[in-house]
Amino acid sequence: MAESNLRDKTVRGVAWSFVERFSVQAVTFVLELVIARLVGPDNFGLIAMLAIFMSVSQVFIDGGFSSALIQRKECNERDFSTVFYVNFGISLVIYALLFAAAPYIAEFFRQPILAPVARVYCFNLVLNSLVAVNKTKLTIAVDFKTQSKISLFSAIISGLTGVALAWLGYGVWALVVQALVQAVVTVALSFFYVRWWPRERFSGDSFRRLFAFGSKLLVATLISSLYTKVYDMVIGRKFSSNSLGLYSRADKFNMFCSANISGILSRVSFPVLSKIQDDDARLRSVYKQYMQLAALAVFPLIMGLCGIAKPLIHLLLGDEWMGCVPLLQILSFAYLWDCVVMVNLNLIYVKGRSDYVLRLEIIKKSIGFTILFLSLPFDLIGICVGRVIYAIIAFYLNTYYTKKLLDYGFLKQLRELLPIMLLALLVAALSFGFSWLITNDWLSLAVSLTVCPVVYIVLCRWLHVEAFGKLMDLIRFRRHEKQ
Repeated sequence: MAESNLRDKTVRGVAWSFVERFSVQAVTFVLELVIARLVGPDNFGLIAMLAIFMSVSQVFIDGGFSSALIQRKECNERDFSTVFYVNFGISLVIYALLFAAAPYIAEFFRQPILAPVARVYCFNLVLNSLVAVNKTKLTIAVDFKTQSKISLFSAIISGLTGVALAWLGYGVWALVVQALVQAVVTVALSFFYVRWWPRERFSGDSFRRLFAFGSKLLVATLISSLYTKVYDMVIGRKFSSNSLGLYSRADKFNMFCSANISGILSRVSFPVLSKIQDDDARLRSVYKQYMQLAALAVFPLIMGLCGIAKPLIHLLLGDEWMGCVPLLQILSFAYLWDCVVMVNLNLIYVKGRSDYVLRLEIIKKSIGFTILFLSLPFDLIGICVGRVIYAIIAFYLNTYYTKKLLDYGFLKQLRELLPIMLLALLVAALSFGFSWLITNDWLSLAVSLTVCPVVYIVLCRWLHVEAFGKLMDLIRFRRHEKQ
């Protein structure tokens, strides 16, 4: 009965998380394509220049408390209220610092317009802090249905606002207002649906108990965010806002496929697996299924995207954005491994070993920063190749601790992922071949998007790929439950 409940909660959580992520991302993605055509890569590059400040600030505001609340089996009202006060208080302090630092940020990137843009855009940090606990409560309850409603409505309203302002010629300010509208709508809908607000006073005991776990995640996440966003800072400083816009767009295309699916599985698996964190045999079995399902979905999507990059970018964004095609194709091989890295890291979170997470991030990001600065002389192509090298190293290092915790190390994982990887490479070869042979963009995409999925599914079934069989079992289980 416990196994059935766990499976049912997982299926429902994944299904609604999938709806929430991809409905929002699809709407955002389409609307951003429209805005991209209207404002060009330069304006997107300006917003990307602020990404490192937003990302690092968000890490400090959260402080690892959200993960600490999810990881703990029992949390009371005082815990939630304490986290709310901490998040909101830190957001006000950080916003004040960024407001004062805005002229220096603009001077660093040699973009005077960044000063007023930063002062308005960074207010999102304060707005986002108001709903952090609401989102955490929904995640603990594996209630992604409510999250899907909130995210979808906010994405549609803000996206349409951004398109209208971009069409009217507001340039970078269309992107700024779009982000603010999305945050405001999210705050309003979160309080409407969740109906939670702090009812207890700040508790020092709650703070210390949660911070004991969250502090290590704070440092680990801070290092990870710095590494991810330092690319934007380095490219924006060394090259131009146009180059950063192209790189950022190539990164987002890959992220749409990889980070969304692995993110869905991670945020569903974290609260679900945390409930069985003390049963190693059961935890290892379920965890392996999560990892294989992530690879089953992400590998072919990423490799297919690599193959159709040229007609896709030309059709959706136009000639002005074609410079991001080779960047997108190279980054695909980084995101291929990134999804597995995330799932592995999630297991370490579940086991409550935030010290392992911190140690890993220090080692991995030291290597990552070294690779980044060694790749700078080789232009944007070299930087993207460096990310691929780092992704492979990160996968290997993460599996050191999964082997230590659950005897599920690098070679075992690679052996189980190899059939899926080979089939994904076949998808890449097919889609690339269609893109090269068929000169019409629409026809090339239509053939690739029709033939490649069919070939992949048929081969998975014919070769009896284990992860594909487990997916079919989950689908049959869900159908049986509905009957």
